[in-house]
Amino acid sequence: MTFRSSVLRTLMASAAVAAAIALGGCDPEQINLAKSMKPLSAEMAALIEQKHMDKGSPIVVRVFKEEAELELWKQDQGGRFQLLKTYPICRWSGELGPKVKEGDRQAPEGFYTITQANLNPNSAYYLSINIGYPNEFDRAWNRSGSALMIHGDCSSRGCYAMTNDQIGEIYGLARESFLGGQRAFQIQAYPFRMTALNMAKHRNNPNMSFWRNLKQGNDHFEVSGVQPTVNVCDKRYVFNAESPAGPTTPLKFNPTGHCPAYIVDQPLADAVAQKTQADDAEIVELSRRTATVPVKTGRDGGMHPTFLARVTRQVRDTDGNVRTVIDENAASTLGSYVTVPHDSETPPQDFAAATNPGGNAVVANVPMPRPAPHRRGGTVDTAGGSTAMSLAAADSRPASEPENPISRVGSTVGKWFGIGGDDKPAITPPKLKPKPATVAAQKPAPVAPTTKPATVAAVRPPPLRPQAQADQPAQEARASSTSTASLLSGAQPVVPADTFENRWAPAR
Repeated sequence: MTFRSSVLRTLMASAAVAAAIALGGCDPEQINLAKSMKPLSAEMAALIEQKHMDKGSPIVVRVFKEEAELELWKQDQGGRFQLLKTYPICRWSGELGPKVKEGDRQAPEGFYTITQANLNPNSAYYLSINIGYPNEFDRAWNRSGSALMIHGDCSSRGCYAMTNDQIGEIYGLARESFLGGQRAFQIQAYPFRMTALNMAKHRNNPNMSFWRNLKQGNDHFEVSGVQPTVNVCDKRYVFNAESPAGPTTPLKFNPTGHCPAYIVDQPLADAVAQKTQADDAEIVELSRRTATVPVKTGRDGGMHPTFLARVTRQVRDTDGNVRTVIDENAASTLGSYVTVPHDSETPPQDFAAATNPGGNAVVANVPMPRPAPHRRGGTVDTAGGSTAMSLAAADSRPASEPENPISRVGSTVGKWFGIGGDDKPAITPPKLKPKPATVAAQKPAPVAPTTKPATVAAVRPPPLRPQAQADQPAQEARASSTSTASLLSGAQPVVPADTFENRWAPAR
């Protein structure tokens, strides 16, 4: 690159940032270009080259609450997205589950579209990327909230907080993707990695139907290696939908209305159906021998073990009990104040007299660091960013939070997930048959277990099926008792039309 082209690139980038801030209502003259235009490090440039990517190629961001990790994927020269780097999340707040209303401290879950206007180089939290909550899906469910970000300073009230060095690098990669021509990228926010084991462990959570809808998007991305198109209809996400009449007749989606007739590319539909079938079989098997985890932990969010290990230690109190404490001496090396996830019913207490005459240990009910989960590739940032980052105190959680009703239906393991059972399924998924030229807007017939997957999407799914019964014993997994309950305030599940016995007889 010549000196002239380098200067022009910098000027164009500055203008793009200024335009984005002007759209956001900020004063472009106050933009901190030193932070927002900081070049990518030599190490990051080398990593991009090593993975056969271009500096300005498109990106996708994926966030996983339970693991407290943020993945940044980047398109390689072959056109597929590959994992570039995994960042430990310094802080997120709330419980697993979507954000419902302003002030609930929940970090959002779902699929969000990020444009240049979402980048804030003049953030009070070093740098920030507005997630774009609420999106069409959230508004369809009358959810409220604003200013939900990925930002620095490691303090969260509904955001995903990173260190300043981390957000600086993530912001820089987003900036370069826009300069390279990407008009928008996705932030895919999940409660946890969409593995069969995690789905089995959380099978009694009232948000399970919503999470199964998110898993559909996860599977489309992982199978295709391409950022999926996302639409909303019938108050649920729909992925990679195409018009049966061809691209000259675009589909019209109404977030709260019935889904139009749509198709999905045949090879992609087949691959996603195959992955879903294998995952569902594994989920059912794991559910027979895997204990469930609490729906609510009582802790206000999470912090990656990398950061917990740096700010906490174990001590023995005057009663001889081993307690986890915040080591304020260690925390002072990270910033002026550090907050860790705590039990909302038992605020941190001062055990300084029992632990340290100098008063530098404060009790906090936090989980101890655990081994990092299995990696699929990419680079993991284990250093956690700069030790000079600023860590602000997070507000305490409100005394009460809105409860999502847990509907109680039959005890069949498959019913925990809405993937079959003795009840008639509440929603019929895209019917799998050869790709047609047009699709009639009518309810498709049930699909036999041996029918080859296809690409036709059903229109107007029936009403939302009640949520599954909480944590049934494994020995009741084949029972078929059914009861009714209230509906979940979340996304509608997409479920197969065949029965549990037909679908899972080979797995049993």
